[in-house]
This record gives sequence, structure tokens and C-alpha cells, in this order.
Amino acid sequence: VDENTASVLGGAALHPQSQMMVPGDLSSAAFWLVAGLLRGDDLTIHGVGLNPTRTGVLDVLAAMGASVEIQASDASGEPIGSLTVRRQDLRGTRLSGDLVVRAIDEIPILAVLATQAHGRTEIRDAQELRVKECDRISTVVAMLRSMGASVTELEDGMIIDGPTPLCSAIIDTQHDHRIAMSFLVAGMRSKNGIKVRDCKNIETSFPNFAHIMNSIGMKINEKN
Repeated sequence: VDENTASVLGGAALHPQSQMMVPGDLSSAAFWLVAGLLRGDDLTIHGVGLNPTRTGVLDVLAAMGASVEIQASDASGEPIGSLTVRRQDLRGTRLSGDLVVRAIDEIPILAVLATQAHGRTEIRDAQELRVKECDRISTVVAMLRSMGASVTELEDGMIIDGPTPLCSAIIDTQHDHRIAMSFLVAGMRSKNGIKVRDCKNIETSFPNFAHIMNSIGMKINEKN
């Protein structure tokens, strides 16, 4: 490895492994972390990858005042661990610069969490969100507003003032799996529930998401 370049010399003999631990995806775990922060009981997520290049979401949660208990291990050759969260009061924060880069895929679910935090959350330098599976800035802003949240759209992000109660709404996911999962979690804070359209795209990154969420007390009714 030389700065940003990695080179591989061919011709090596490869040997099978009897056992290999594949770290869980922290981006997927982020939905459970937020769900745990919004519900009552402790929630523990096992086998999560904790490579520091991917842990921006944990830094954001810490900045919001969240206490995430980490039991780390390097049994797989890659840092992994168990994460435990529980419901707690949170405060607004600012996401910008390198922290946005390290948490870019988690911003939709962090925006949902920000609606329940005390004070202002400001997200800047996140222009990349406009060229994901959909324009995630405009979509998140529009859908949070439809649920009654106080959100201002910026060219490179958004400003969220909280906490605000979330009301019932019909969510258009724009065929984006992270939008779908984020607003299913948001439904936990809606008194009368919400309807999230076009959730089949969740299967591309998180099969059985609804089934597992229901196992921790959510009430997601899947309909064709």
C-alpha cells in the first residue's frame, strides 16, 4: 500500500480456510441503532464491522449524546464487535466535511433520528446524496415534512429542528432501499403509523428487514 494505491503481486498459492468471520455491515446496523435509541428496551447487535473508515455513524451518534456500548474483537482479522443501545435523550449536532464522507449512506436514518433530538441538526457538504438511487436530500426533506417534522432543504444538505412529533403519512421511497428502511423506522414514532410504498427494493441490501424489525416489537404489515 502506497498512500491511495494498493498493488497485488500475482502467483501466490491460495489456501482454503476452515472458518472465516464476515463482519456485519455497519450501514445496515445503523437502522437498528436508531431503532434502539427510539424504543424502550436495550438492543444489542452482534458481529458488526468496526473498521474506523466506516464508523462515522458512531461518531455522529456520540456527538448527539448517544451512549453506544461497544464490545470489540479482532477475531476475524478485521475489527468487529457487539453494539448495545437504549432509549435516551439526544441533542442536535452538525455534520460536515470528513464526517459526512464517513457517514454518507447513514444520513437518511440519522435525519429521522434528528427529528427526535433536542435542538438543531445541520447537515452540510452532502451533495453526493443528490446522485444516489434517488435525490436523497429532497426526498428525505419532503417525506419528513409530510410527517410534520421541521426541516429546511439546503443545496448540500438540510437543517432539522427538534424534537417534533411525527404524524401519519404516505411515504414515496423513490425506489430507494435506504429511504424505505429509514421511514419504516420513523414509523415507530408516528402515533397512528405510516404507509411506506415500494419496499421491495429493501431486498437488494437487507433481506427479511421487516421480519427482523417485527421481532423487536415493531408492527410492519407487508402488503403487495
